[in-house]
Amino acid sequence: MPPPAFDKLRALAIGSQAIGLTLIIALETVMGTAARPWMGVVLAAMLAAAVVIALVRLYRHKRYQKQAAKRRQSLADDDER
Repeated sequence: MPPPAFDKLRALAIGSQAIGLTLIIALETVMGTAARPWMGVVLAAMLAAAVVIALVRLYRHKRYQKQAAKRRQSLADDDER
């Protein structure tokens, strides 16, 4: 089965990183050097979002592998009958 044409997780990852970068630039522009703590918060949120998205992707991949293994096993069982 080919991969889907549109990957929601990839779009979510790209969108969250784009929003984070935009926020960092906007904070620096508006607040100057006073924005540094807020920039750190935004960076931490970006990293947390990336980790969560990676874990969801890993979970889905493992789930698809298990489903494929069950299908192969059931086909093998049907062939034995």
